[in-house]
Amino acid sequence: MDKQFQRIDAILRDSKERGFMAAVKVFFEHLHRSLVLPCEVTGIEDFQWEEFYVIGPGDRKEYERLKKHQPSYRDRFELVGIGLRVCSEWMMFAGEDIATQVRRKSDGKEFTLGLAELKAVEKKSPNYQLLDDYAVFFVNYR
Repeated sequence: MDKQFQRIDAILRDSKERGFMAAVKVFFEHLHRSLVLPCEVTGIEDFQWEEFYVIGPGDRKEYERLKKHQPSYRDRFELVGIGLRVCSEWMMFAGEDIATQVRRKSDGKEFTLGLAELKAVEKKSPNYQLLDDYAVFFVNYR
């Protein structure tokens, strides 16, 4: 087993046997204790609303207009908090994913995004590995 899955299993312990949402809660508690906030983050890949514009037939000008009021995976955000049982129109897995409170660095606009959709900007920070481990868990342990 590779080191990343070993780290994830060490965090989860027997919570996997109680189901996916129990494992999410255990991971949330670990992140709540371990993340150093605020933390600069960006999207791992295009957010759900952007897909039509990034890989589909959406109009480039309309996309640029919408990005002013909606979060984009290309934006830089300051991660200021995390929570459970919080939903937002911007979360791909609302109700399952850990919710993040973020503030866009360019204009201060605040959003609630799904943690599994974000990565730390600073690759050498401990937060980078924590967020990457969570995203890998979220995708692979469902």
